[in-house]
Amino acid sequence: MISFYKSKEGRIEEVSGLVPGCWVEVLEPRDQDLAFLTRDLGIVDEFIREACDDEETSHIDHDDDTGQILVVVDCPFEETDDGSGRVQYDTHPLSFIFLPEQDHFVTVSLRPNDIVGALTHAASMGIETHLRVNLLLRVLLKVTQRYLADLRSINRQIRRSENTLRRTMDNDELISMLGLEKSLVYFSTSLQGLEATVNRIGTGRTIPLYDDDRELLDDVLIEVRQAVEMCVTCTQILNSVTDTFSNVMSNNLNKTMRTLTVLTLILSIPTGVFGFYGMNVAGLPFAGSWVFSVVLSVAVAALAVVALRVLRLLK
Repeated sequence: MISFYKSKEGRIEEVSGLVPGCWVEVLEPRDQDLAFLTRDLGIVDEFIREACDDEETSHIDHDDDTGQILVVVDCPFEETDDGSGRVQYDTHPLSFIFLPEQDHFVTVSLRPNDIVGALTHAASMGIETHLRVNLLLRVLLKVTQRYLADLRSINRQIRRSENTLRRTMDNDELISMLGLEKSLVYFSTSLQGLEATVNRIGTGRTIPLYDDDRELLDDVLIEVRQAVEMCVTCTQILNSVTDTFSNVMSNNLNKTMRTLTVLTLILSIPTGVFGFYGMNVAGLPFAGSWVFSVVLSVAVAALAVVALRVLRLLK
């Protein structure tokens, strides 16, 4: 799906087609959308292939023949929601294409993107679509702010899972923490690529920067570095929590095995004693009396109770 937006008095409005200085937004591109990008906008095939690659990582490309510039960054999104309020996160590429021969700004997203949608909403103020570098930096700022929001959500989920595991060892919570660990791995890789891409933009060699863009670029860099640090912190906290509860579970298993070993030894006593009587060995005491069986059973039961109490006190 292709939409066209044009700024008017600081407000973005949707227009019916290509106009000078417009923003071309492509969501979930179909074959006819890709044909439009190639035929009407003249975007090189290599850039279209990269923009449609779901595994593409953050980077900047420049085509020497046409002067076109491709910027790809990874955006976070919620991958699953099991209805319990816990979600897992992943990233997908968002592509920006600068066309020097045309006054257009093109974005390509393979899935619905509420980050871009927030900027294209009619209530967005202070955005000029013909200022393409400024628009790029505004989108990148929104992307980094989304990373920070999702990382705060992950941190809350870690605390909630930790509190639940303190009360009971629930497999669902452990699986949920595994999903959060995967999310942090995706975020860490994507944020490192995003930071490198923003730093390259800051050099001004690939994309010319104006004085007004420098302050906005600094804001983006601050947010990116904060997101990187927060991702590292969340990863360390999650690893610490999982290691701690892994040790707790191992310790509980050792205690259970020790208890079962003691009970097995105690319960094997009557089996060994009665085995002798069952073999009709001559001269065994109380061989003809049932009292011995009762006394032995009571003694074994009492020994088992005493052993369990001792093990409980040792805990």
